[in-house]
Amino acid sequence: MAGKKNPWGNPGSGGDDGDDSPSGDKSGDGDDKSDGPRNPWLPGGGSGSGKRRSASIEDIFKSRGPEGPRRGGGGGSGFRLPERPGGKSWLPVIIVSIAVLAVFLSSTHLVQPKEQAVVKRLGNYHRTLDSGLHITFPYPIETVDIEDVEGVRAVNIPTSGERDKLILTGDQNLVDLSYIVRWRIKDLADFNFQLAEPIETVNEVAEAAMRASVAEKTLDETFTGAGRAEIQQRVRERMQETLDAYRSGIQVVGVEIEKADPPSSVVDAFRDVSVAEQDADRARNQSRGYAQQTIAGAEGEAEAFDKVYEQYRLAPEVTRQRLYYETMERVLAQTDKTVVEADNVTPYLPLPELRRRATQPAPITAQPTQNTQGQ
Repeated sequence: MAGKKNPWGNPGSGGDDGDDSPSGDKSGDGDDKSDGPRNPWLPGGGSGSGKRRSASIEDIFKSRGPEGPRRGGGGGSGFRLPERPGGKSWLPVIIVSIAVLAVFLSSTHLVQPKEQAVVKRLGNYHRTLDSGLHITFPYPIETVDIEDVEGVRAVNIPTSGERDKLILTGDQNLVDLSYIVRWRIKDLADFNFQLAEPIETVNEVAEAAMRASVAEKTLDETFTGAGRAEIQQRVRERMQETLDAYRSGIQVVGVEIEKADPPSSVVDAFRDVSVAEQDADRARNQSRGYAQQTIAGAEGEAEAFDKVYEQYRLAPEVTRQRLYYETMERVLAQTDKTVVEADNVTPYLPLPELRRRATQPAPITAQPTQNTQGQ
C-alpha cells in the first residue's frame, strides 16, 4: 500500500513510514485538523473541522425522541389539539361534553299522541308513560319502549303461505274459510310482559274461536249473510273472553269473513248439488205460486156466489132466470150452432162463415191504370 493514502488518515501522511493504523495519526504529528472524509453518523453529518472519532450509541440516539428520529429541514409533526388558555388540553372537556349529551338523549323521551311507553328499570317493569315529554334515568338504568296503542292491527287467517283452512260445520260438512281479525293494544304493560308471543297468541285464539263457532252452524248458514254475521259476532266474543283470561292487554275490534267456499277437491260436486237445490227451490216456488193463484180464484168465486145468493134470497124467480140466461150464453158462445125460436127464418144460416168473413180484412184489388195520352 506504499504511495497511497489511507482513506481514514490525514492527507499529509504519505506512505513514508507505511503506517496502517485506522486512525491515520503519526507519532509526533501535533496537527488534529484534517480535510479528509468524516463519519456520517456523527452530529453535523461529519462535516466541518474537528477531531475524527468513531460513532457511539449516545451519538446515534441523541437526536431521537418519543416520536422517532427528529429530522431537520423543517418537517412538520402530527396533528395536535389546540391548547386551552393556561396550557391545558381540550380533550377532557370534549369527553365530558359527549358523556353529558349521551345522558341527556337517553333520559329524554317524547311520546307522540296515540302512543304509550313502558319504562323498565334494570330490566323490570316500572311504570307506563302517556303521550308527552318525559324524563327518566339514563341508559342502562332505565329503558323505554314506545308502542302505538290506538292503531288497529289486522291478522289474515290463513296467511299467504298456508293452504286452505278447512273447518267442520255442524252438519258434518267441510268449509274453506278465510277471515281477518282486527285488534289493538288495550293495556301496554300486559301486552309486553304477560305473553311471550302476542301476535301468535291472537292467531291461535282466533282459529280456536272460529272452529267452535262454525261447528254450531250448518253449511248453508255459513254461506248466507245472516249466518256469517252471527259467526263473526260469536268469534269476537269468544276471542275477547279468552284474551282477557290470559291478561293479554289486547282488545278485539272485529272479525270479518272474507271467503266461505267448499273444499277445492269437491267443488264440482258441490256445484252440482247447489244447482239441484236451486232447481228444487224454483219448482217449489212455482207450485206455491200456482196454489196461491188457484186459491185466490176459488175465494173470488165463493165471494161472488155469496153475493148472488143474497140476491137470490130477495128475488128467487128473477135470479133463477138470470142465472139460466148467463149460463146458456157462456156455454153456447163456444159453439158454432145458433138457436132461433122465431118463425119465417131460413132453416140454414151460415153464421160461422159470415162471422169469419166479417173478421177477416177485405182483399185489396189492383185498379188498372188508364192511359190518357192521345185523348
